[in-house]
Amino acid sequence: MTKSAQWLWGLALLGSTWVALTIGAPGLELPSSCQEVLWPLPAYLLVSASCFAPGTVGSRVATSHNYEDTAREPQSQIQEAQGDLARRGMCF
Repeated sequence: MTKSAQWLWGLALLGSTWVALTIGAPGLELPSSCQEVLWPLPAYLLVSASCFAPGTVGSRVATSHNYEDTAREPQSQIQEAQGDLARRGMCF
């Protein structure tokens, strides 16, 4: 299962639970204080996700590794190709 499918399943599960609780599933009576918290819950989750996403991106950028060996490999291949083409008569 792809990551997007996992997120969609999670959102569908949370959404259906929220709808069932706010509409009042048969046999389920919640106190009014719980109802007051449930109605704005999607907005709270959206704000929380909006704060969490830039923090996650920032922390991953700050802790990213410098892949110098990976960057040198294509450069060496380019130099090798240029040398091969120079031997065949092409000027750079």
